[in-house]
Amino acid sequence: MKQLRVYLCLIAVLSGPPAWACDVADKPGQAVVASARPEATDAGLEILAAGGNAFDAAVAVSAVLGLVEPESSGLGGGGFFLLRDAKSGHEVFVDARERAPFSATRDMFLDGDGEPIRRKSIDGVHAAGIPGLAAGLVHVAERYGRLPLSRSLRPAIRLAEQGWAFGSKNRAMLGYRKEVLAADAGAAKLFLIDGEVPQQGQLLRNPDYAKVLRRIAEHGHAGFYEGDTAKLLIDGVNALGGAWSKRDFDEYSVVEREPLRFRYHGYQLVTAPPPSSGGVALAGALQILDGIDMTKLDAVTFVHVLTETMRRVYRDRAEHLGDPDFHPVPVDRLMSLAHARDMRAEIDMQHATPSSSLPAASPALEREETTHFSIIDADGNLAAVTQTVNLPYGNAVVVPGTGFLLNNEMDDFSMKPGVPNAFGLIGGEANAIAPGKRPLSSMSPTFMIGEDQVAVLGTPGGSRIISMVLLGILELDDGATAQQAAAAPRIHHQYMPDVLSAEPGALTPEVIEGLRAMGHTVEVANRTWGNMHVARWNRCTGDLDAGADPRGVGSARVGKAGSEAAIFE
Repeated sequence: MKQLRVYLCLIAVLSGPPAWACDVADKPGQAVVASARPEATDAGLEILAAGGNAFDAAVAVSAVLGLVEPESSGLGGGGFFLLRDAKSGHEVFVDARERAPFSATRDMFLDGDGEPIRRKSIDGVHAAGIPGLAAGLVHVAERYGRLPLSRSLRPAIRLAEQGWAFGSKNRAMLGYRKEVLAADAGAAKLFLIDGEVPQQGQLLRNPDYAKVLRRIAEHGHAGFYEGDTAKLLIDGVNALGGAWSKRDFDEYSVVEREPLRFRYHGYQLVTAPPPSSGGVALAGALQILDGIDMTKLDAVTFVHVLTETMRRVYRDRAEHLGDPDFHPVPVDRLMSLAHARDMRAEIDMQHATPSSSLPAASPALEREETTHFSIIDADGNLAAVTQTVNLPYGNAVVVPGTGFLLNNEMDDFSMKPGVPNAFGLIGGEANAIAPGKRPLSSMSPTFMIGEDQVAVLGTPGGSRIISMVLLGILELDDGATAQQAAAAPRIHHQYMPDVLSAEPGALTPEVIEGLRAMGHTVEVANRTWGNMHVARWNRCTGDLDAGADPRGVGSARVGKAGSEAAIFE
């Protein structure tokens, strides 16, 4: 991929399937954790050193991130856990996505004239779905871990009781949401000091968060979805005008889904199925690119082809993707080689295709504040986890006594199918609000499994998640280190709006001029996006490496760990 590093400092030219010429190792012998905060990375390595496997470490990292990165995730939100057991080869996708409460209605965010009510799906209790992350932690620990929950949750409990340092990203995101957080008594008490944003480095304690984790450690699923915690949440939400019920909590459970799998350049790609749109889109994009000799393209045409590929798979996302338990999703067709060939044949190598000329679809709004972490343990077990509360600091509501923010994932549904919402975006029927339904997501935890290397990757970034993971895969396929893949500059096109976005410096002025001459609308953003974390095992050398996105404040570390086999039933 060296050609494009020269032209764009973006990604490199596809070099074709790698040649296997080494004796591969059966297991790494060490472990690696890459996450968005050093405290979370350290927690994962602590649990691995204590004899836990990658799945125990995932529980620890997740719980710590929910404490020290509350703008991005937490017990009031949800997530996806992609897991692989090295010994058996068993792979599973644990869907701990939030669900709409049973009181939800299709038109709940519309006024009497059928128009969207601005902010109702973002701020306050109506914006929150029933949290799923706690159920995910319990399920992963009890079914796939080897340590008790009490041990895996210990780092987060310790930090909550002893205190953690408020960071630069915490402060920046809180400043953005200060007014709405100040309007909620629980959130103001937890996150503001005398009504002001804490200073960077300020020590914050959260004994309520520790209490909830202790209930989960002692009682498992019931520790959150029954008893004191459930009562606090239901009563607290309803006191603020919401309509949560005991049934919402009694009937919440994670769903184990079969991951999506496809081949690319000698790798088995294992990724997220619906209600994530990411895996389907990645399969479509990579299978389109696999049929084009990218090594023969100049820099402008290379980016043009990437853009046209993104345009088409995001159009599919908009039209077809939703919760598979409520809406039939044609996964097999969308991931087929025939469909990829048809989309590839539509690409004009000389001119941009206006999105308006493609069959109409309905792109849905999706917020960006999420987090991802990647783990490989000493046995080669893999965990890719992406979790979220949606908008920074979720819906800005903390039920007193819980110690965590609720999500605003109801905003990820289509507020009014077929009609622009308050943000000028149009929602699709497949993602319409329904009681008990999970909203569509772009979260795309992914494994690349090859003869010479194994990689775990993912990122936050809302609708940009898919394009970022796509570019990360292309980097790793060309032999980039984990850090290079995490740091590579980014471009993005999502069908609507019909704009090619680029990070500052990602495209040279000459490439931008060439793309505009082909008919592309190119906008250079005034900021970067995403926070990718990558773990990689070179099976030829036995080395592990990890990458923490320099756009964030995360860490990636290799450490020693035990070597017992994981337990998959």
